[in-house]
Amino acid sequence: MIRSMQSAIAGLKSHQTKMDVIGNNIANVNTWGYKSKSANFSDSMYQSYLSGRAGNNTQGNLGGVNSSVIGFGANVSSIVTNTTTGSQFYTGNGWDCMINGPAFFIVGPMTGNNGVVDPANNGLAGSGLSLSRVGAFGIDSNGYLVDDTGNYVYGYVNGSIDGDGNVTVTDTGEIQPIQLNMAITGNNTRDPIDFNSIKIADDGTITVVDNDSVAHVVGKIAVAMVENVGGLEQQGGFLYGVGQNAGNVTVMGSNDATGSILSSNLEMSNVDLATEMSYMITTQRGYQANTRMITVSDEMLEELVNMKR
Repeated sequence: MIRSMQSAIAGLKSHQTKMDVIGNNIANVNTWGYKSKSANFSDSMYQSYLSGRAGNNTQGNLGGVNSSVIGFGANVSSIVTNTTTGSQFYTGNGWDCMINGPAFFIVGPMTGNNGVVDPANNGLAGSGLSLSRVGAFGIDSNGYLVDDTGNYVYGYVNGSIDGDGNVTVTDTGEIQPIQLNMAITGNNTRDPIDFNSIKIADDGTITVVDNDSVAHVVGKIAVAMVENVGGLEQQGGFLYGVGQNAGNVTVMGSNDATGSILSSNLEMSNVDLATEMSYMITTQRGYQANTRMITVSDEMLEELVNMKR
């Protein structure tokens, strides 16, 4: 009887944790870039009543016997993140960006050698940079592209110009914060520029238009592909750190594999309200059943105590 109470208490705690996860999903149904989570249960430890043994078919011996065990309830074995891409939401703001694929933006403080980071050195581990799915970008007072919490947006800022004036941005090698008021003017050379409008192409190339209506390329947004997205460690807000189980993190320009960058759009939460509501109902019923188990066990204990009367 006491074991049944212990099992029920374990079940209550597990269902409460699952309800906490569901509540957090529903609370973030309108949070940009939010990835829903689910709590998974596993049965708890067992006590062995009878050990199993193999059969022996020689004269005078017995056949095999299966083991008999009793469990002690349920535990939360893991909380898994659903990393599917959320729906796109048109904002009409040319600064906003969404990756229509599995890649991540690279953001963070000014770090490395004057902001220059070489992804070839352990990927992004130890660089101080984070990954993000939220492209709510803007410009700071020094002309840098930043997200809405002030993190610099990292990308490629070097390139070359051919005889016709076409700019090719080098989207391999080192990355650094993108400075919008510094245009690519030659082979790996950049010069200051005043501009009044911005356009972000689907490959992440950023073009600004100066006061004379002349377009200038200033860089390209870098994106990161993560081998094991489930190994990322969620930080404050919408940022992810590269955890020890994330595997290889590859930094590159946007392409078909990473997903194109959609300007004037933001990624919506991938929470499915219908699914969360159904999970909430089944979790509530599971919680109620466990409370009923405690009540029934208590009534049985009461009958045992009343035997003395």
